[in-house]
Amino acid sequence: MLNKSIIALSLLSLLTGCSLDGDDGQNGAQGVQGTAGNNSENGTNANSGLNINLIGRAVLNAQSPEGAAEIVAYQASKKWIYAINSSGDEAVVNIIPADTFDTAALVKDNEGIISATNLASAITLSLNENTPGDANSIAIDANNQLLAVAMAATNVGEAGQIAFYNIGGDTPVFIKNVTVGALPDMVTFSHDGAKVVVANEGEPNGDYSIDPEGTISIIDINNGTIADTALSINFQDYNNKQAELEAQGLVFANPTGRTINGNLINTTVAMDLEPEYVSISKDNKYAYVSIQENNGLAIINLEDNSLELKGLGFKDWSNLQFDASDKDGGVNFKSYPGLYGMYQPDTIASFSWKGANFIVSANEGDAREYFFDASDEADCIAQGGLDYDAKDGCLAYIDESRVEDLTLAANFDYLNNDDNDIGRLKVTTVKGDKNNDGQYESLYAYGARSFTIWDSNGLVVFDSGDQIARVTASVHGNAFNNNEDENKGDTRSDDKGAEPEALTLGEVGDRLFAFVGLERMGTIMVFDITNPYDVKFQDYFYNRGLEPSADISGDLAPEGMTFVPAAQSATNEALLIVGNEISGSIAVWEITTQ
Repeated sequence: MLNKSIIALSLLSLLTGCSLDGDDGQNGAQGVQGTAGNNSENGTNANSGLNINLIGRAVLNAQSPEGAAEIVAYQASKKWIYAINSSGDEAVVNIIPADTFDTAALVKDNEGIISATNLASAITLSLNENTPGDANSIAIDANNQLLAVAMAATNVGEAGQIAFYNIGGDTPVFIKNVTVGALPDMVTFSHDGAKVVVANEGEPNGDYSIDPEGTISIIDINNGTIADTALSINFQDYNNKQAELEAQGLVFANPTGRTINGNLINTTVAMDLEPEYVSISKDNKYAYVSIQENNGLAIINLEDNSLELKGLGFKDWSNLQFDASDKDGGVNFKSYPGLYGMYQPDTIASFSWKGANFIVSANEGDAREYFFDASDEADCIAQGGLDYDAKDGCLAYIDESRVEDLTLAANFDYLNNDDNDIGRLKVTTVKGDKNNDGQYESLYAYGARSFTIWDSNGLVVFDSGDQIARVTASVHGNAFNNNEDENKGDTRSDDKGAEPEALTLGEVGDRLFAFVGLERMGTIMVFDITNPYDVKFQDYFYNRGLEPSADISGDLAPEGMTFVPAAQSATNEALLIVGNEISGSIAVWEITTQ
């Protein structure tokens, strides 16, 4: 149509020229200058790229670093980094000044990896002087200058403590312990500092003779005064609703009905649910709690302490692709109709858009496996165990199996159930055998190998699909799906892939970003989530050596992350602080716009 129009105009011009071949006329007079228009408002910048650079690094307990730097927090008033150090015999928190960064000290090796340090611990807070047990989580409240530490009891099933410290002075000063539920796994403050919310995981012991209920604790803070007791929220109202919850997409895996070590196991819903991580809504009205192993989300109304439990459902892998085997020789992506992923998020975060609350989850996945002591295999089996291992002991319960060890129904005839196809993939045994005939019509893998944005109704707004696997495979080739403690590619393809675990949100300029830490790869992905309905992959960065068969180096296994806004940073630029579990290192990344 366009070409035809041009031809028509050209013909018209020619014809007009032929018919009007007179003398040229005089130029007309200059017209009056028109009135100047009003200046419009400044436009908004387009989505610009990010510059992400490592500017700070510390290593805690370099001789035995594993567990030395897991969960981190930041005190803006002093520009201090707090890190739980669980690598020694006692529970401690290391405090690292982050008010200056000598970047010249961070020399790269031949692979471009930084193993040097320019930050160091200045204060060691010995937690066991005031609180027994192990430290699992820390949080800081700037409103009242408080530090809260989640301390798990030494003995399974016993109540844990939240240890509070005043951090307004030169060194932290112990205030009090507040008793909470069994195995407090995560603690956080509301944004206004008025409440502390704790996820008490309540895991069983090895033979299920002790299986405490998972609970959520709330501690009130009134004008800086911490309540002496915590409010406990349990899930007992759901004990008769397991079938209803399963229909919503929750998963329950336990040895109910079996006798183990002389005990008949009868696990209730309240006992089986294991709260993992807490995020508080921006308006301080709601606490969102991931219940990882159960593939669920609890929503607490903090105004009346009411509880709502939602199943997260399952991710369909029929129209997406991933590598299911660690024995297939490299990157081999395939779709699997009939295969589903349990989201099973670890870390979650929340934000507000258009006045509505949204939840972001890192979908790590997690299986259950418990052992108890037995003298030998015969003793193990006699006590109701399933299998015996000289190192681990007697297997009380496991919900995990490789697909090649299951009998698949006819709908899976399209695949080869072997090491080169889906056979190596780890899936749960508690779902998929619809009619209990020993044949699996569906398969359910651990984790979704993604991050997800949910609305407050528990509905998926966005899921990164197979993007994490595709990006890591494109960047690293056969080194993708590496493990965190060896340089041998493809070793985690059968088991949750790169394993997104750590997560935090932060604003850079006028954009909101999700930073997703991949535990096994030791790498971090960045997504622009300013509009949750228009998410964009933004960047990918890491400080981890991946040279095949070489010694591991750099920062390994991001476990906890915290974002520091530019206004609170010593560099006047946004920072991402990462606690790396295996390398025992704290990495500080500076983030600027291009």
